[in-house]
Amino acid sequence: MKRTCLITFLTCFLGLLSFAQSSTIRGVILDENNNPISEVNIKASSGEGTATNSNGFYELKIPSGQEITVEYSHISHERVVQKFNLKNGQEIEFNPVMKLQAEQIATVVLRSSTRQKVDGVTTISPKVIRTIKGAQPGVENILKTLPGVNISNELSTQYSVRGGNFDENLVYVNEIEVYRPFLIRSGNQEGLSFVNTDLVANVDFSAGGFQSKYGDKLSSVLDITYRNPVNFGLRSDLSLLGGSISGETVSKDGKFSGIAGVRYRDNSLILNNLETEGNVEPVFADAQTYLTYRFSDKFHLNFLGNISLNKYNFEPQNRQTNFGTLEEPVALLVFYDGQENDEYQTYFGAFKANYFASEDLTLKLIGSAYHTTEQEFFDIFAQYRLGEVNTNIGDDDLGEVEFSEGIGTQLTHARNELDAFIVNIEHRGDYSVDEESTVEWSIKYTDEDIRDRLVEYEVIDSAGFSIRPPNFNLPNLQPYEPFSGPLTAFENIRALNRVKIQRIQAFAQYSKRTTWGEHEVFYNAGLRAHNWNVSGEGIETTSQTVFSPRAQFAIKPNWDKDMLFRVAGGLYYQPPFYRELRDSSGVVQPDVKAQKSFHIVLGNEYSFQMWDRPFKLVTEAYYKGLSDVNPYTIENVRIRYRAKNNATAYAYGLDMRLNGEFVPGTESWFSFGYLKTEENIDNRGFISRPTDQRLKFGALFQDYVPNMPDLKMYLNLVYNTGVPGGSPSYADPYDFQIRLRDYRRADLGISYELVNPERRYKNNWKKAFRQLSIGFEIYNMFNNQNTITNTWVRDVYSKRQFAIPNFLTPRVFNIRLSARL
Repeated sequence: MKRTCLITFLTCFLGLLSFAQSSTIRGVILDENNNPISEVNIKASSGEGTATNSNGFYELKIPSGQEITVEYSHISHERVVQKFNLKNGQEIEFNPVMKLQAEQIATVVLRSSTRQKVDGVTTISPKVIRTIKGAQPGVENILKTLPGVNISNELSTQYSVRGGNFDENLVYVNEIEVYRPFLIRSGNQEGLSFVNTDLVANVDFSAGGFQSKYGDKLSSVLDITYRNPVNFGLRSDLSLLGGSISGETVSKDGKFSGIAGVRYRDNSLILNNLETEGNVEPVFADAQTYLTYRFSDKFHLNFLGNISLNKYNFEPQNRQTNFGTLEEPVALLVFYDGQENDEYQTYFGAFKANYFASEDLTLKLIGSAYHTTEQEFFDIFAQYRLGEVNTNIGDDDLGEVEFSEGIGTQLTHARNELDAFIVNIEHRGDYSVDEESTVEWSIKYTDEDIRDRLVEYEVIDSAGFSIRPPNFNLPNLQPYEPFSGPLTAFENIRALNRVKIQRIQAFAQYSKRTTWGEHEVFYNAGLRAHNWNVSGEGIETTSQTVFSPRAQFAIKPNWDKDMLFRVAGGLYYQPPFYRELRDSSGVVQPDVKAQKSFHIVLGNEYSFQMWDRPFKLVTEAYYKGLSDVNPYTIENVRIRYRAKNNATAYAYGLDMRLNGEFVPGTESWFSFGYLKTEENIDNRGFISRPTDQRLKFGALFQDYVPNMPDLKMYLNLVYNTGVPGGSPSYADPYDFQIRLRDYRRADLGISYELVNPERRYKNNWKKAFRQLSIGFEIYNMFNNQNTITNTWVRDVYSKRQFAIPNFLTPRVFNIRLSARL
């Protein structure tokens, strides 16, 4: 058996030396809107046949030296027939465009996404992602309108799913796992999402109950596919927040294709409208590329590369936050001195080799490397006044603090540096046992080398006395007796860590599509294994292993109504990453176990016709039972773990989404989510988790003017009930369960297409463009004051702490110009 596996593995590399000598036709099949068509049946008169994949790509071998008729057919498109007479060894590219058969639209609705229905995957159109830009610069702007997904910070691309946190989500690009920086603590510092929407061909998202082929995380999977171009093209997008440009090309013989994009983001327009005034210089830029070379019809080599730079320089000056009630208004007035200087540089490269051993067997080898260097330097000196606000209309000092309840000073200091290098090598394969059954497998090795220096302290002075941490034991009898003890910072963290984590992961799964009487049945079963060991300077080496069985079952009854029922579940582990091993004092705890979650998801999809247009209602109920939970707190987008498995938790809820053509020719949806998640720390009783987002309403609506279809509009609406607002340092979270205010946001975009891709221009300047549009956007249209977290300030008299809300961005206007050549 070992010898057979070795021979099969070596066969992958022999493809590098072999070039096909038979005639080959390859290409991408598109519809009239230049979107790829999957599952197109391709049959040659000589008996050969194949079908397009999810990206519309196909390859077909035919006999050389004779005339062969090839037929391209799809249930929703008109048939295409083409004759070929190729020489021995000749390879050509043929990219037909298939026209839609209007009378078969109803049938297409029933079959367009069978695989996604079975897998419980939500597919998002790349056209929607590129059209609906929004304040979030990436695909996350669309995710926030889906049920179960929470993004309550328009400056951040991080999201939580069904009660999980930001670290519990998997992200893949063309089957390659990608990472995010470690030290980012604020959405102001983030800038760009890893995913470049200009390069995207397909987006799949699963909010839970996903298959074994995906990695070990507790919450969700975002599976991105970058496209393989079929011709030359350029795309650009410019706005007051930055711009992007991307290009794609393919060689004449069709062997080489490549796509690349450069993005620049400047959030000054947004950050200058925040309540904290000052000089801010946010610079975010990245460059990405995805290249493919087809050595032969059996061997393809791909490269994914990314270079990213985030620089955030900030010199705060002052801040005034008004809160309280109309009867008792309170204000916090802060004057700052100092600055913050953060920089995050990441480099990512991956090679992926595909060997198509036969029509049934595909072997893949993936190697990737990720390197990030991060620094977080700041010295901020803040003097604050907390007190009552003058509300007498007509007074010269209207709105100013006239009676101080709290006076204090705060000094925060950080010199944090991190250098992480992560290497992966993975073999994947899939084998089609027959037309209805597939076996998939993988084995993966990961080496993580992390060097981290953590130096942080915070000094708080209130009413003239330095506040010491709660665990400081020396008595302080001031002002009656002089205090002779040392001055101690309220929070002081110093750590130097060098940690190595090595992982071996493997999975195997079996999928089958069959019938049960007159009903169609789909099922999938798989098993994952994950072994990891932690070592490093001054760290005792530890090793752990977990096994994760997962399964899915779906049935499509033979009913008049198009219904599908699905159940999925299993054990999901999350072995700790470096940040989960580091406790609140910066010390690495190598014995931290993998967090464990039992998932059960029940789903229903109902496709129907309304107003003679297709619609779909998706409903999912879910339950998660979690053990060995590693408790944490959230500060903006920074997660601080306790590095202990001393809690249990649960999450359950209901997600619903209705999408379809509410306006002919456009896609819109409305979503609703209910969630409850609680945790029990050290058997003290259940309290709400930091991500307990109880109710969620989201909507993405698109429209156009009937008499002017080139004038279009989108409306992006989100309403979330408030989450727990966190607790001060050293405080007991059981004493701080006050929730933030509800999150309400509406973004509006209006655009006019000067050049429409569905029309051709021959006699004027427009002929140089395939698409050209200009737009106007309003972010936070109703100027709602949303909050992301609290700042805690002490009262001189009562010694109690006030939770001062940190508000997010107000209403912002933006102009956008998009072009495609």
